[in-house]
Amino acid sequence: MKMQPRFARKPSRNKYGAKKTLVGGIKFDSKKEANRWMELQVLERCGEISNLQRQVKIELMGQYRPLYTRTGRKMVLTFDFSYIEDGIVIFEDSKGVWARDFEVRIAVANAMGLTTRVT
Repeated sequence: MKMQPRFARKPSRNKYGAKKTLVGGIKFDSKKEANRWMELQVLERCGEISNLQRQVKIELMGQYRPLYTRTGRKMVLTFDFSYIEDGIVIFEDSKGVWARDFEVRIAVANAMGLTTRVT
């Protein structure tokens, strides 16, 4: 007879209830993100957008220097998708629930001159 550990670890779940999804061999953090990826792929095939990329990291900059977190690391915002539409680079994030500091980070990205969309 096998002994069960006294403190069995519960399976981890997403803080906001998002379900991880596998589409075309790619893992997505949520169903909403996976569906948006499929929509963007169709738009790229139709020629409406180009240069579609996933998980694009942008280092956030202040007026004269990079921004830092409380722990001293450079502040980074990871967008779910990046693509070119009508000659403009668009950074897009699929959010069901906005995280604590996401609104501030988006505002900084917009102040840096980036074109952002939140779906």
